[in-house]
Amino acid sequence: MENLNLVSLKNFVSVENLKQEEVTSLIKRAEYFKQGGAVPNLTNPVYVTNMFFEDSSRTHTSFEMAERKLGLTVIPFDPAHSSVNKGETLYDTSLIMNALGVNLEVIRHSQNEYYEDLIHPKSYQHLNIGVVNAGDGSGQHPSQCMLDMMTIHEHFGHIKGLKVAIVGDITNSRVAKSNMELLTRLGAKVYFSGPDYWYDHAYDKYGEFKPIDELVPEMDVMMLLRVQHERHAGDPNEKTFSAESYHEKYGINQKRYDELKPDTIIMHPGPINHGVELDGKLVEAPKCMFFRQMQNGVFMRMAMLEAVIRGRKLGGLE
Repeated sequence: MENLNLVSLKNFVSVENLKQEEVTSLIKRAEYFKQGGAVPNLTNPVYVTNMFFEDSSRTHTSFEMAERKLGLTVIPFDPAHSSVNKGETLYDTSLIMNALGVNLEVIRHSQNEYYEDLIHPKSYQHLNIGVVNAGDGSGQHPSQCMLDMMTIHEHFGHIKGLKVAIVGDITNSRVAKSNMELLTRLGAKVYFSGPDYWYDHAYDKYGEFKPIDELVPEMDVMMLLRVQHERHAGDPNEKTFSAESYHEKYGINQKRYDELKPDTIIMHPGPINHGVELDGKLVEAPKCMFFRQMQNGVFMRMAMLEAVIRGRKLGGLE
């Protein structure tokens, strides 16, 4: 096994409390798995369920692939046919899963910080289950953030000193919130761009908001965000939204692509709105890391799950 101080965590719900050395260790562990490194030998079964209360294809499938690669037993969960629809709370659902023998639950939920009710000390009287956050409302998306850090590190060999632009629907993006915080802590120089009405000046502490055409020739990473129409209820800008206008003003088209530095990469958490954030012809262009991000997601989620398995001393791991 690689010579590495492996991370041990009780839960994985946010990147905010991760130490820099833990981030580095998780990236190296994910890279180890990607290179064909041996998975941990589980001497006892570990049961996990994926509870996705919001639609997902990439994250859900990526977590399940990671779980199966680690040798976990995946217990199906269908929110459409769960007792949540009868008024059962998320806490009570988790309590039942725990009582049935489930050790870990991977959850995506529309409520920001839903996990506080599950991991707060007052909940430990009976609930003893590991929580991995697969996205909470417009709050955090730690697994996407970590796979993004892995992808950047894999390409450049480091993160410190890089110039990274986060572009698009920033206010509504949990990816943006996780990434701006961790990138800053890791020593990257963060910039923002996109429609000013989808930007909150509370983010000024992380970086400077600038027109996209000023950023394109200078950045090492162009991190594009999906326009999240489903979170725009009551937003007057939604009524006047034009895909063509957005792409012209804020998207990466062929002209902007050609102005990027030779080693610059384009990232997108998906799903990509073709002809909005990114010209559809550029999704598989050499500088676009979209496919690489999806690949890396499996290995990073393996590293994250292993950290919680180890932290809870499951599967015979110490």
